[in-house]
Amino acid sequence: MGAALTQHPEFYRAVVSRVGIYDSLRSETTTNGRFNVTEFGSVTDPEQFKALYAYSPYHRVVDGAKYPSILLTTGANDPRVDPWHSRKFCARLQAANASANPILLRTSNSAGHGMGDSLDEIISERTDIYAFLIHELAVEFKPVM
Repeated sequence: MGAALTQHPEFYRAVVSRVGIYDSLRSETTTNGRFNVTEFGSVTDPEQFKALYAYSPYHRVVDGAKYPSILLTTGANDPRVDPWHSRKFCARLQAANASANPILLRTSNSAGHGMGDSLDEIISERTDIYAFLIHELAVEFKPVM
């Protein structure tokens, strides 16, 4: 979602992006990031560096762009994608955003990458995601009687 929303922010009204890799240039420096080199490429190869830079959501944020409402989620104990990706991307989007739409970060100290999270954590995160989308998309609730 990071790449999609930075390449075409005008296509979206609200975006939820969960545990994403947003800085493609720094990802391989992390413990788990090295495993992604075969899929994404390496910054040590000049041609692959160019491709990673062109794709990297963090590096595609444009100052003064009007971004949609965004909710980024991360778990403080994520062994697969370091939480700094979401924190760094969120801060950059907030600094660049020219719209009045919120750009939010949901971090949970009791969550990881999703697999193995407790039922309470899953319910809590999904509740926040649905509440965000319902609010930002102005979904009208009509109870059935």
